Amino acid sequence: MLRERRIYRNGDFIGWEEATVHLMSHSVARGTTIFEVIRFDATERGPAVFRLHDHIARFENSARLLAMRLPLDHDALCRAVAGTVARNGLERGIVKLVGYHAAPKLDVLPPEGALDLAVFVLDPVADLGLLPFDFEAGVTAVVAETRKLDPRTVPVSAKAAAHYLNGMIAALEARRRGADLAVLLDPEGFLAEGPTESLFLVSGGALRTAPLGGVLDSITRRSLLEVARHIGLEAREERMRPERLLEAEEVFFANTPFQVIPVRRIDGRKLPDAPGPVARRLHEALQRIVSGREPAFASWLYPVPGS
Repeated sequence: MLRERRIYRNGDFIGWEEATVHLMSHSVARGTTIFEVIRFDATERGPAVFRLHDHIARFENSARLLAMRLPLDHDALCRAVAGTVARNGLERGIVKLVGYHAAPKLDVLPPEGALDLAVFVLDPVADLGLLPFDFEAGVTAVVAETRKLDPRTVPVSAKAAAHYLNGMIAALEARRRGADLAVLLDPEGFLAEGPTESLFLVSGGALRTAPLGGVLDSITRRSLLEVARHIGLEAREERMRPERLLEAEEVFFANTPFQVIPVRRIDGRKLPDAPGPVARRLHEALQRIVSGREPAFASWLYPVPGS
């Protein structure tokens, strides 16, 4: 299937096997890559990209924080993403938008000039062999010894490839300990997030998550907080010690591909009722939204041209 995919690169569409970069490129050697992972779903009016304007705004912010220059403005970036979805003819799937320095360079300082730009459109199951996520089964998790990057050292709100070495180490630790996912603490020992997921707790019926500043401004995180308040749930952003995991009524992760990821066991504590009622309500609400069945959130969907 991958050989059938068409990739946008710097204004042209190329084949999968042409989407290469030199091993001495600054982005390979130094990690100077920014990216977004974006979902698109089938609706009655055709495929629609979820919160594309918000993803592009975050992409632009990542570039600003890392002193990178993008080759396109906001609207042109949106058109490039939606146009690549249309070109690949999929009804639902994942987009990966990548800004990178293709030029070879040995120095730590990046090449001058604008970033190169690529857009990939994928069906994670057919193209990558990933199993569909089982919401009812949920996942297991452990609190990792690996700590979240300190925001005083790097801008953690930038979605940069180099930052994910931190999450990779935590994910490998979780696997060694027999769990599916890891919970990272911030440098001061408060709950932060997963390797590629936001973390939520339900306590006293209220949805709780770590505040911005030490975690990524996840689009799914942002969506869940807004949806929770819309359906009448209390939603708070607060610093929490890891002991709160032992008391929470529900624990779940959230990310772009799977949205709500219930935790059925955390550090040996079983949550036999997972998915809990709050996770289920939010999961069902997001499913209605991405499929275009929730008029109150219609502005979150960006229509794919020609659909």
